[in-house]
Amino acid sequence: MGIVRTLTFSALLGLLAPAPPAPAFQATPDQQLRFFATCAGRLSAQMEHQWMFDGAASEITMAHRDSVIDILEALMPPDRGRDVLAMRIEAKMAHAALLTRATFNEDTEDAAWAMSTALRLAADCEALLLS
Repeated sequence: MGIVRTLTFSALLGLLAPAPPAPAFQATPDQQLRFFATCAGRLSAQMEHQWMFDGAASEITMAHRDSVIDILEALMPPDRGRDVLAMRIEAKMAHAALLTRATFNEDTEDAAWAMSTALRLAADCEALLLS
């Protein structure tokens, strides 16, 4: 009976152990910078879309975006401002295109794919803040 208790206790400890760090933290500094710049752009587009269609949700998204921008500014070397701004704008435009495709598309299957993709990408960014 002692071995069963030991194995059970070991298994429970394994389940309670902290999860490994998020992939963004295992990346190089440049990859981290790109990740947070992309997330800032995505969440900006998500927030602006929500202004039109879901005003209450935009407040939450704005808070998440502001947190991502704080992290981004802490990571950003002084000479990378233009690069980071370009990354943010590129991600914002791509995410806005997904949301537009989801909202105004007559092909319901494609619209559903676009919306689920946009929501998943935004959730990936927000999940990092909650971990």
